[in-house]
Amino acid sequence: MALNPPIRDWTGRRCWVVGASTGIGAALAERLAARGARVALSARREPLLGEMAGRLGRERTLVLPLDITDAPALEAAVARIGEAWGGIDLVVVMAGEYRPMRAWELDAAVARSMVEVNLVGCLNAVAAVVPALLRQGSGTLALVSSVAGYRGLPKSLVYGPTKAAVINLAEALYLDLQPKGIGVCVVNPGFVRTPMTANNDFRMPALIEPGEAADEIVAGLGRGEFEIHFPKRFTRFLKLLRVLPYARYFPAVRRATGL
Repeated sequence: MALNPPIRDWTGRRCWVVGASTGIGAALAERLAARGARVALSARREPLLGEMAGRLGRERTLVLPLDITDAPALEAAVARIGEAWGGIDLVVVMAGEYRPMRAWELDAAVARSMVEVNLVGCLNAVAAVVPALLRQGSGTLALVSSVAGYRGLPKSLVYGPTKAAVINLAEALYLDLQPKGIGVCVVNPGFVRTPMTANNDFRMPALIEPGEAADEIVAGLGRGEFEIHFPKRFTRFLKLLRVLPYARYFPAVRRATGL
């Protein structure tokens, strides 16, 4: 059963991808533009956004460089999209920071940076865009989390908790916004080959390419799903681990990861 309004026709849709410069965000922006959507591109690196706008067509893109930790910049971007296009049909909050970390490697400054980007930044984006969506009475808000947010995992000491919080945030937002006509979904990728996962020094099961991840997101939005997770051969296994009691979960994770 669809929990959100399915998005099947992308022609003319007004989409905003926050975190569009590389990886899944860049691939998703390309997929949406190829389907006829207008795409606003946000990330910190303006030159990469400019190059992407040149490829996708400047007549149907907006380049809005910003840092997701800068709340006023997000509010200004929402206003700019409203001025240019009259509203927003889809917002994808993709920006994130990841550093693998074990307990004996915990660095408070690095941890604070991840919390600021992954959680506080996400809240900044939500606070900036929700009033506009409510005024419209329509639109979809997609928060990109991770399967690392399902349960505690080795080397995900700070990243995992921030992503668990984003999953919880999406659930709470859905309960508030769905009755008001606003779609809310959470995207939980497994391992995707991106500059972020290049930090990993361990084998990444079921590793997929950014284009495959983008296709999964587009398909999930087309089905009106609340949780879009992929690749299924990996995420279903993690969902099974999620329901195990701790006495079985901890040994299972140690066996699976060797950590």
